[in-house]
Amino acid sequence: MSDAVSALAGAAYEGYCQVSDAGLTGMVTIRGDLGAAKVKAAVKKATGVALPGQGAIVAAKGRKLAWMSPDELLLFCGYDEAPGLTAALTEALAGQHALVANVSDARVVLRVTGTQAREVIAKLTPADVSPGAFGPGQMRRTRLQQVAAGFHMPDETSFEVIAFRSVADYVFTLLSNAARPGGEVGLFDG
Repeated sequence: MSDAVSALAGAAYEGYCQVSDAGLTGMVTIRGDLGAAKVKAAVKKATGVALPGQGAIVAAKGRKLAWMSPDELLLFCGYDEAPGLTAALTEALAGQHALVANVSDARVVLRVTGTQAREVIAKLTPADVSPGAFGPGQMRRTRLQQVAAGFHMPDETSFEVIAFRSVADYVFTLLSNAARPGGEVGLFDG
């Protein structure tokens, strides 16, 4: 069996913001009736993280749980934790109309960091990422140019972008081009 490798092999770009491969990240999709008490209890028990509200992401115990749609959550965890958490969630949700899948190898996580990270993302998405509309604790599922993506802000100066592994190089190139020195437009400058 081969060793797991990230889609971008640690790629990094230094522009007016930094763009980097976050490396191997565990990700587990959880689908079901998120309003059902049994589903909420099972997810919390198996992950240690409470369910986020609509459009939110919450963190606890080194894990993050993101609201992706009315019936879907995405759990971020250590890459090596994902198989065990998938099994635990599958067992915890037995008897419920639910689906749990380890999608770690199907996705990539990229980081955009720097004081103008918000501007880099704004150049590529139709989503409103202005300070009054989007910030830490929120999750957005949208597009970056022509591909599906999601993102959240761990803090005020960084974004974590999630995309399909098959378009990892394209998304890395988009973000790097948007962060190219001299490309600053001062979109969110006071």
